[in-house]
Amino acid sequence: MSNTDLPIDAERLTLRAFERTDLDELAGFYGLPEAQRYLDIKARDRADVKSALDAMCLQTRLTRPGDTLTLAVERKSDARLVGHVALIWTDATASQAELRFFFDPTVRRQNYGAESLRKLLDIGFNEFNFHRVYARCGGKSQGSAKLLKDLGMRLEAHYREHALFQGEWDEELHFAILDREWKRGSKVKDLHRTMVA
Repeated sequence: MSNTDLPIDAERLTLRAFERTDLDELAGFYGLPEAQRYLDIKARDRADVKSALDAMCLQTRLTRPGDTLTLAVERKSDARLVGHVALIWTDATASQAELRFFFDPTVRRQNYGAESLRKLLDIGFNEFNFHRVYARCGGKSQGSAKLLKDLGMRLEAHYREHALFQGEWDEELHFAILDREWKRGSKVKDLHRTMVA
């Protein structure tokens, strides 16, 4: 497996390693009530967010199963941290990875998720040669589900009432895409761009 060079340049965004100086911006959107439901980590206070940031600062390479590549998503126009994306190498034998993402709720509907996740899927399939990449999102998170479908991922499972969150049953959706499906979709997009140009 290869490891990608950082930072990664996208049209409006830069995907880079996290830095300790990201704490204030990260704490700002992790602390929003609407964000708490979808975080995999506890972020009740600044100390929790600092612990999460310390871990993410070290997640810069995929060398063995269990490793995580976590990248800060920075907007080029003002160098603002708008979210983060991650690729977790979950299985060596089946060559699988999990895609994770989180964006500041105040920057929704600006397609930052699509732009950064396309880059990460390209890296996963073309540089790390994963066979299958999957992602999970909350059943009530319609925006995340739409984003994953728009990326070409298919809904493979809908887990109903699988966990309790603050006394309310939660649901989870599982999406996935295979390497050949991603590459075929990329070829179609490239062909379309050539025909339009």
